[in-house]
Amino acid sequence: MGALPGLAQAQAKVLERSFCVFDPVGANGPLFTITKTFQPVALQHGIKLDLRAYTDEKVAAEDFKAGQCDAVLLTGTRAREFNKFTGSLEAMGAVPGEREMRLLYNTLSQPKARPFLIDGDYEVAGLFPAGAVYLYTRDRTLNTVEKLQGKRIATLDYDTASVRMVRHVGASVVGSNSANFAGKFNNGSVDFAYAPAVAYQPLELYKGVRPNGGIFRYAIGYMNFQVIIHRDRFPDDAGQMVRDESIKRLDEAYGIIADAESGIPANEWIDLPQDDKAEYNDMLRQVRLSLLKDGVYDERAIKLMKAIRCRVDATRAECAS
Repeated sequence: MGALPGLAQAQAKVLERSFCVFDPVGANGPLFTITKTFQPVALQHGIKLDLRAYTDEKVAAEDFKAGQCDAVLLTGTRAREFNKFTGSLEAMGAVPGEREMRLLYNTLSQPKARPFLIDGDYEVAGLFPAGAVYLYTRDRTLNTVEKLQGKRIATLDYDTASVRMVRHVGASVVGSNSANFAGKFNNGSVDFAYAPAVAYQPLELYKGVRPNGGIFRYAIGYMNFQVIIHRDRFPDDAGQMVRDESIKRLDEAYGIIADAESGIPANEWIDLPQDDKAEYNDMLRQVRLSLLKDGVYDERAIKLMKAIRCRVDATRAECAS
């Protein structure tokens, strides 16, 4: 009998917290599935997570802001309103590939990086890669920047960066969100859409790509998902606990990305000539710097990513300055 008071005390100490998870596929989707693996880990730390799936990211963000969710999983773009630093990690062209992304994640998961991850009442408790963002076209002959002029692109209208980029190339912005951009591309109401390879199968983007389209094998950005918490509702070390767990799952996340990329038929990829890539790099840099100047991006994040790009490839034109 002597053990019972201790047991009752231990049970009383478990914190019950709601975790709202954005997954375009819902409770059967890959994001929700990955998030479920955090439940036993959190329980070991005395936190019982009640997971709720959201297929509409805007609603998840608003419920979190209103305090109806203690934690939330969002895309980096949507997370920008809660943390400008981590909301700048999806800056166009800022992370060219996996090596850079791994360096970035390892840097930000160190305990000394925590001040960058706290913004007022919010803390970014974890970061997950979603892979390179590619441009999908319904017509593979539209393969130069010049040919984008006047073409309709499904654009996340809450993302200043995407709207600026689309206007920069002279294309026409068709306001969209994470729930409806794929439908617009698939039914032909837009000429282009952009998404990571992990969206290809679940959002059926092949319907828009076939028979005459393709996917440009060039990373216009690098998408991520972020776990954000209300700091006052969790123990002080909860954020670091999630970051430590996220880093352990990095290889698993990259495995999912690699499978998605290799699952796209080879004939649907469109490779760009090297000269075009240099032109795109420069164009994305111009857009990135203009957004930095206007205060959309956090200067510390932009500097950190430049340092990482130059560490991986010192021959980049920007690394001389």
